[in-house]
Amino acid sequence: MERERDVIVVGAGPAGSTTAAILAQKGYDVLLIDRKAFPRDKPCGDAVPAGAIEILWRLGMREKIDAAVERGEFYPLKGMRLVSPKGHLLEAKFKKGREGGESFVAPRIYFDACIQQHAVESGAEFCRADVKEPVLENGRVVGVNARVNGDVKSLRAKVVVGADGVTSVITRALRPKENQHVDGHRAVAIRAYIEDLEEYPHEVEFYLYDEILPGYAWIFPTGKNQANIGLGMRLDHFRKRKRNLNKMLREFLEMPDIKKRLKNGGQLRDVATWQLNFGSQKRLQHAFDGAVLVGDAAGFINPLTGGGIHNSIVSADLAAKTIDEALQRGDVSRESLKVYEVRCHEAMWDGMKRSYLLQKWLMRFPFVIDFLVKRMKENSQLAQIFLTKL
Repeated sequence: MERERDVIVVGAGPAGSTTAAILAQKGYDVLLIDRKAFPRDKPCGDAVPAGAIEILWRLGMREKIDAAVERGEFYPLKGMRLVSPKGHLLEAKFKKGREGGESFVAPRIYFDACIQQHAVESGAEFCRADVKEPVLENGRVVGVNARVNGDVKSLRAKVVVGADGVTSVITRALRPKENQHVDGHRAVAIRAYIEDLEEYPHEVEFYLYDEILPGYAWIFPTGKNQANIGLGMRLDHFRKRKRNLNKMLREFLEMPDIKKRLKNGGQLRDVATWQLNFGSQKRLQHAFDGAVLVGDAAGFINPLTGGGIHNSIVSADLAAKTIDEALQRGDVSRESLKVYEVRCHEAMWDGMKRSYLLQKWLMRFPFVIDFLVKRMKENSQLAQIFLTKL
């Protein structure tokens, strides 16, 4: 624990564990830190698109994913149902990825543990610790201060990766206040698991009701009569309307089309709320002297669907590539690492911008959703975003 590492990754969710796995496979000394032991739950919609699965395949995780499917932990998806404000229904089939990958509903208690285990098997060392802050010397990040077994220790590394989610201590410490997310590019969501709901087998459901625009409610099946159920709403509108997430979720369950599918009144468990940072806010910094931000810590969530797992894994792949190049050069300054921001922009910005513009458009003119769902169906950009950006 006392030696200087090549890389310290703070946060062992999909972004952090993927970054750690890639760099460990390249032979770097990687310390992966999380404040919780695995397996552990994480509030999320749990939908994982095929593109994310294929990146994990390339890391050598195909057998692990197949085994999780066999155990019933990852639930394969074949299609989606999208319901407009006036109740028009769009049904569409998911296409397999370029390499034949499928989309899944994979509860984070299983999905995150699967990648974290793979990172450790790839050579990363895992430590359960509570990171308090990055350590800076002359403006450069040289490690982190973390509480380990009750004692605060300074852990040093050539590069620190902030992968500690939307409330990231690394992000808050390194980004100035004027470079943080504003409420118009954030959302709030609630998720629960339900075990007495008649599901549509292997189909995810999105409900774009007027009451929660710009946002939606979802039902993502995890098995027979089981589902991840929840809803999300843009934070500025949520605060303006003074809504209550628990009440909104109960009202969703009371809607006639949902209530008739409940077998025992809708028993919920593991209800949790969280906030999301969209990837649609311009000019946010993700690379610093000695550090980069990935996944939710950077704010790479799709502003229309609220999906973040695919972008988290994409950002991890790009961060690992950038860190590898920087370590080989012996230069981990911001000047050396800022190509990571360019790569993230090229990989994700066009999609983020389209999703945000569509979100604003649909919020102002909800009748357009009815038109797109009723007339254009799966050919509409709205449908394609939900099909590809779970």
